[in-house]
Amino acid sequence: MGFAPLLVPLAIAIATSFTVEAVFGARRPSLRPGDLTVRGLGYALLTVFWFQFSWRPWLAAASCLLTVAILAGVDRLKRRVIGEPPVFSDLALLAQVPRHPELYYTRSPTDPRMAVPLLLGLGVIAAWYALEPTVLPDGVLALAAAAALPMGFLAVVAAFRTPLGRAFLRPLFPRPDLMADVARYGVVATMMGYALRRADEAIEPPPAIPVLAPGDTETELLVVVQLESFLDPVRLGGAALPLMNRIRMEAAQYGQLAVPAHGAYTMRTEHAVLTGRDPDSLGFGRYDPYLARGGDEPTSLARIARAAGFATIFVHPFHRDFFSRARVFRRLGFGRLIMEDDFAGAPRIGPYIADEALAERILAEVEGGGRRFVFAVTMENHGPWTEGRLPGIAPGLAQYLHHVADTGRAVERLIDGLRGRRATLCVFGDHAPSLPECRPRPEGPVATDYAVFRFPNAADRQPERVDVTAAQLGCLLRDALAAKRPG
Repeated sequence: MGFAPLLVPLAIAIATSFTVEAVFGARRPSLRPGDLTVRGLGYALLTVFWFQFSWRPWLAAASCLLTVAILAGVDRLKRRVIGEPPVFSDLALLAQVPRHPELYYTRSPTDPRMAVPLLLGLGVIAAWYALEPTVLPDGVLALAAAAALPMGFLAVVAAFRTPLGRAFLRPLFPRPDLMADVARYGVVATMMGYALRRADEAIEPPPAIPVLAPGDTETELLVVVQLESFLDPVRLGGAALPLMNRIRMEAAQYGQLAVPAHGAYTMRTEHAVLTGRDPDSLGFGRYDPYLARGGDEPTSLARIARAAGFATIFVHPFHRDFFSRARVFRRLGFGRLIMEDDFAGAPRIGPYIADEALAERILAEVEGGGRRFVFAVTMENHGPWTEGRLPGIAPGLAQYLHHVADTGRAVERLIDGLRGRRATLCVFGDHAPSLPECRPRPEGPVATDYAVFRFPNAADRQPERVDVTAAQLGCLLRDALAAKRPG
């Protein structure tokens, strides 16, 4: 029978998918013939992908259209809240959505508001299967065809990874430029192109930083705390935090921190600080450095500290599987992981472990002597800030400001607890909050705030305001390991 029955549904799928993106997409699509060809190829591959599961042409066409419609909706939402379109690495996060729906502004699959539409959708698919006849050949040919189509689809994908395929893709996607590429080729083709380019991208890791021999550093403790969605609340119209005044009076260095993302993608800032690597150096892996590199980083602060005789400890009161942190942080060089199951009985404020409880755990970990590098990630102020999260506080911004005040007290507790030690304390916001009052700007993500404290304080040193990038902060912390104290 061949593929003739698929041609008309395929043509309709391509035309209607383009219409959906043109009408509902965030930007006007390119009409250049070459760009339309690449866009159409993306739609065609998506249709064939769905076709291999059912061998029903019209169901495959409808599945393509539905996928494009969902992506168009996600595109509009992500641009408004986070400031960027969907990207291929988002697919790796889909497995986390059913396990942590609250973090993705959705509901559990068991919630009737999710379960009922899902069941209805499955019912529609089952009815479609019954109504549309399959074009799968009869008899022995059915098995051969059912096996041949997936293998053919995989062969097409593999072809893009041959030297000829790479030569075709490289000028189309020479470097990450997500906004422009989605406008030219659409979300589907861009996601495919970026995934293929990432798979074949050979990024030379930076040379390992010469490690410090044990005894060569005066630093006893390096404590780095990544503060969830933290920035000075005055910038959002909130009340001034006592912490910010202490930062301006007592910190060795402070300022605004240019971060790689807005409102989400904590791992991007986290990776930049831990490795000192600018996102531009990661190529197409910049969108999820943990997925791309898996923690294999010669410049990791934890590796350098561990080689210099520091115990390396990661503290984060959330699930081990999130962002695959348990696996990635082991490879980054952390010897101990203290995560949510180690916070049994700790107080929560809203749905998450209180920041002040995390601060107390950090201080407990640095007791007992010995050099220690502690990298901690707070969780209390993670979004979404929705009604019902905090009793008596309904607006999202008010909830955020309540939590950020707790964060301020937690950091002050760390300042006071480390003051008598030979220590460096760094605190920084991973990204700005995804609130209506704090939208991404056309020029990029909203900067957060950071501060570095050195104990004991040099009596004649005044706090210095220096705005840096997340990668520059990572390099600064690397230098802190080698810093000699004034004698």
